[in-house]
Formats: sequence, C-alpha cells, structure tokens
Amino acid sequence: MVAKQLLGKYICRRIGKKTLCGKIVETESYPGPYDRASHAFNFKKTPRNEAEYREGGHIYIYMVYGMYWQLNISTGAAGYPECVLIRALEPSINRNNKLKTQNFANGPGKLCRWLGLNKSFYGEDVTKSRRIWLTTGVKISKSQITNGPRIGIDYAGPYWARKRWRFWIKGNKCVSA
Repeated sequence: MVAKQLLGKYICRRIGKKTLCGKIVETESYPGPYDRASHAFNFKKTPRNEAEYREGGHIYIYMVYGMYWQLNISTGAAGYPECVLIRALEPSINRNNKLKTQNFANGPGKLCRWLGLNKSFYGEDVTKSRRIWLTTGVKISKSQITNGPRIGIDYAGPYWARKRWRFWIKGNKCVSA
C-alpha cells in the first residue's frame, strides 16, 4: 500500500531561495472508487477531483471547512482514482532555518500552511516539479508502522469509517493530535 511506502520519504518545497523539507510521518489511504470515503467513490469525476484520476505522483489539493488545504498525492494508474492524504510531517527546518519543531506540520492543514501550499499546486507533478517534490528518505520497517481508522469520514458509514487505512510512524512526536 502506497500510504505505508510514503512514510519516511521527504516532501521538499522551494520558496524563493529557501527549501523546506519534512519527513512524512502520517498518511491516510483512499484506494479508489469502491471506497465510500473517496471523493471519486463510484467513479464520480468532477473538476474538483480530476487530479485523482491522473497518473500517480500528481497533487490533489482541496480546501475543507473553508480554511484548511489538504495535500493528497495520486497513486493509481492514469484513469483510476486513488490517492494518499499526507497527514503530518516532521519538519527538518523551519522557515527561519532554525531547529525543527514538532508542531509546525502535525496535521493536514498545518503542513499545508507550513509549506505554503494552496490551489496553485493542484495537478502539480511531484516527480517533475521544481516547486515541490518527494525525495528518498529513511527506510521505515513494518515494525515501526502502526495504523488506525481514518479521521473525519463518518459520512462514509461505519464500515468505511472503521477501515484502518491511516498509517503513522510509531512514537513519532509529529503525528497529528
């Protein structure tokens, strides 16, 4: 599952002359059109979720509650809507090049704010972009990964809300609260 494979990788974002990087420490999987919690459930395709249908590596970013951006990366083959929500990062440095602090990016909205992400990143290819990209990180063993139910998807019904498709690095202090 790609959501587990992304743990330990780094997201890097160029802002002017600075580069911010954070290790991915928490993810949620939305594995396709049969998942009632997916925005592409039942192959629903809209201008909002079109990026989910792109080949793996494209950003699907959207706003929730009218104020928080959510960073997702498509993971399926072109035409098949799958994505992973990036829930939390462990920052390498902050915007002032000072020591890392665990609270900068410990939630999907906070990490988007820390990285300065907005709708202009919609559809960006993280395998080719010069503004935002993924890098090889540290190898996370299966024994270091734990899981639990995804957050905020009660609308999908109890079966889908209980799916243990949220993954994080055990003991990491930057996992969302």
